[in-house]
Amino acid sequence: MTHRVRPFRFLALVFAFIPAAIIVLSVSDVITQTSTPEPRNVPARTLPLPSTVSPEMQALASGPLAGNWDSAPTTTDEWRKLSAPAAGRNLPTLRDRFGVKTEAMTVNGVNAFMVTPQNIPPENRNRLLVHMHGGCYVLQGGEAATSEAIYMAGFGHFRVLSVDYRRPPDAPYPAALDDGIAAWKAALKMADPKNMAIFGTSAGGALTLSMVLRAKQENLPLPAAIAPGTPMSDLTGAGDSFATNHMVDNVLVGYGGRCDAMAKLYANGHDLKDPLLSPVYGDMHGFPPTILSTGTRDLLLSNTVRVHRKLRQAGVEAELHVYEAQSHAQYMRDANAPETKEAFEEIARFFEKHLGK
Repeated sequence: MTHRVRPFRFLALVFAFIPAAIIVLSVSDVITQTSTPEPRNVPARTLPLPSTVSPEMQALASGPLAGNWDSAPTTTDEWRKLSAPAAGRNLPTLRDRFGVKTEAMTVNGVNAFMVTPQNIPPENRNRLLVHMHGGCYVLQGGEAATSEAIYMAGFGHFRVLSVDYRRPPDAPYPAALDDGIAAWKAALKMADPKNMAIFGTSAGGALTLSMVLRAKQENLPLPAAIAPGTPMSDLTGAGDSFATNHMVDNVLVGYGGRCDAMAKLYANGHDLKDPLLSPVYGDMHGFPPTILSTGTRDLLLSNTVRVHRKLRQAGVEAELHVYEAQSHAQYMRDANAPETKEAFEEIARFFEKHLGK
């Protein structure tokens, strides 16, 4: 009898222990689930010069922080001076280098420039790109608006209609978007939408996305593809890289600075979460194939990544290209950098794949 009782005693002890263990584990789980995540403290550090990029990109990456990143005009006259049309930097030299010509024109009441390469391959003769320039909604008006269009026409050998949209303080939201849509309607008379794409960087990237949202609302034909580069897709400051790349991006530098003051001037008191101002909050079902570009040091890295995920969640074909060591839009800062050629040729190949002929 003694040998038979011991196993039962052992089992009794085991079963007596199990409820206590379950209680302990349950309490532990509750503690884990209810504990509040805390922000991470990152020690001060020095960023080394990246050895993994070209000398041209090293020079851009090692440049000082933009000196005026946290200053903005305080009067309407100062804002007007900042938003005035400009001739741009070395544009005649850039046009000569890429063999393109620029013609000022008005389309559907909107100022624009037609940028045309000297040599257009047969497959591109019926194609047309619509370009929305960057500049935080305020800068880069006039002929200065065409620099990115020149790169695209030169590297991709496309005709490009560059939209010189109205800017604040005299023309706040939705003026730029209205002008973009007016230009798109004019472009629909120049080419088949199946043969067209819309592209732009920074504010121009956000306007590219907002134009598709607006075109969907108005039941307009959509382009065959779009290329929003490092878009200002969320003006509210949400997104991880606003913290992780603060003071790492030497172009925008940090949220709440000069560029965001310009964006708020454009928004003119409207809700910054309005999808036509912050398109990451819009419905992206039915969007055309999209190629997005950003850099590892870009303050708007998260803005770009979040748009890519939103597109993929909506079932849209979308490519995300993240370039080594680049701050905001540095893929278009130096015509001699091999990374510039690489970025624009990636976009050109994407358009070649998706545009009709």
